[in-house]
Amino acid sequence: MKQILVWMGCLLPLLSACRAGQSEQEQRRLVKIDTVRSTAPLVVMQYPGRVKASQDVSLAFKVSGTIERFAVTDGTQVKQGQLLVELDPTDYQVQLNATEAEYQQIKAEAQRVMAIYADSATSASNYDKAVYGLKQITAKYQHHKDQLAYTKIYAPFTGTVQKRLFEEHETVGAGMPVISLISNGEPEVEINLPAAEYVQRNLFSSFHCTFEVYPDQKYELRPLSITPKANANQLYTMRLQVVKGEQPMPSPGMSTMVTILSHPSEAVEEMSVPTTSLFESEGVSFIYRYAPAAGKIERVAVEMVRPLSNGRVIVRSALLHPNDCVIASGVRHLKDGDAVTPLPAPSPSNVGGLL
Repeated sequence: MKQILVWMGCLLPLLSACRAGQSEQEQRRLVKIDTVRSTAPLVVMQYPGRVKASQDVSLAFKVSGTIERFAVTDGTQVKQGQLLVELDPTDYQVQLNATEAEYQQIKAEAQRVMAIYADSATSASNYDKAVYGLKQITAKYQHHKDQLAYTKIYAPFTGTVQKRLFEEHETVGAGMPVISLISNGEPEVEINLPAAEYVQRNLFSSFHCTFEVYPDQKYELRPLSITPKANANQLYTMRLQVVKGEQPMPSPGMSTMVTILSHPSEAVEEMSVPTTSLFESEGVSFIYRYAPAAGKIERVAVEMVRPLSNGRVIVRSALLHPNDCVIASGVRHLKDGDAVTPLPAPSPSNVGGLL
């Protein structure tokens, strides 16, 4: 008899735990989940545009002189740091050689005066003259070294030589463009937006463009910037980058048609939910929204607009968004904050869920 009582004492906690688990499982109801769908069509806008290189620069010498040689021709592919063109450096080399000799002489004299001053064998005035004289000739020497270096132009980025603007042996002035270079990165597209669309730019959702030369291709675009100030025609310039894909990339200068999809400007968007997801309480319509991360539901008030013929109803709610999960049936047996488990999607091999 004592052994029976001991066994019952051991089994009672186990039975209690099983009942608690069963109770928790019963409370966590299986529910059918559906998604909120947007019923407002996207606004389609189209604008003509032109392809531009992501970097397009005209390079010039910082000093004047006669072009000695071009190291590249039109259309040459170049790497960053590659020599493009150089001036005849003779005059600048002679100037540097003279300045270097002067620099070495003044530097030696200045060092001698500084050594004598350290032994208190000369005045502070002579010391100051030596220091300032050395600084002056050092700056002059560095300037002439820079001028000699400026007789060569190197590629600032990897790209393609678009055009040589001068020929060899021609004389050019400082700052005159002598060669143009475009980058090999993803090209950009420029369009002009009217003010009415510019103020609605936050509603833009997607961008793509098409080309007549590639009739079956659609190119995705990524917005880069919009000028905050309108041009003389009261248009705002927008830059978009062509997203690289498997299709052939357009070349700078090509004309294109850019399509922008925009959300409607209404403050509260119209959406559709299953009719069976709606229920009323005190004259107000509600739905239960399901939060997958928490596994719980919350009650959201909605304004019913009109029913549809496909078993859904159009609603409005500032708290509801497209693609939100909602409880599709059995809502009258639920309450706010309930933990639920979504019904698994039917298997293709188990049509109707009968197995």
